[in-house]
Amino acid sequence: MLHLKSESTSQWLNQVDQHLDEILIDHAHCERKAATTAMNLMNSYTEHRNLCREMTRIVEEELEHFEMVLCLLDERGIKFRRLAAGPYGRKLNALVSSQEPERAVDRLLIASLIEARSCERFSLLSEHVRDRDAGLADFYASLFESEARHHTTYVRLAEHFTSREATRVRLAQLSSEESEIIAQGSKLPRMHS
Repeated sequence: MLHLKSESTSQWLNQVDQHLDEILIDHAHCERKAATTAMNLMNSYTEHRNLCREMTRIVEEELEHFEMVLCLLDERGIKFRRLAAGPYGRKLNALVSSQEPERAVDRLLIASLIEARSCERFSLLSEHVRDRDAGLADFYASLFESEARHHTTYVRLAEHFTSREATRVRLAQLSSEESEIIAQGSKLPRMHS
């Protein structure tokens, strides 16, 4: 369902254990960036009414999630602040074709893979902290469904720019690249490190 070629490693869970506050702050930034990505897609492909409609819904949900994470930070006494971005998004976006319609397909599929990885990480995080922080575990479990829906929406929209078969082939290629990027990890404790 999520089209991921790999699972997260224990290295990421070690970062969660050692730097949970920073992971939570980064999660807020991820939600904000996800809303920005949807807005950028809407701006780039305004003539595609269905895409604009779907992006409007995603923007609303991502901003709602952003606010939810900010509230979670407040409840825990964690100050929201800027963080240096990890390399994950930059490396994925470097894979985007410069020519249309391939560019649209790549942008949508990369957004879908980021949502898929978020799903996987939210589920892993929820299971990992359940025994010691049931509230946080429930919070992350509650986000899974909408992130999975965003993933499938982006894949479906990519099929408006090329065939279903071509979409699946490119998704498999990008997913392999995403797997390599996630395997490299990052020293920065981030939701996608």
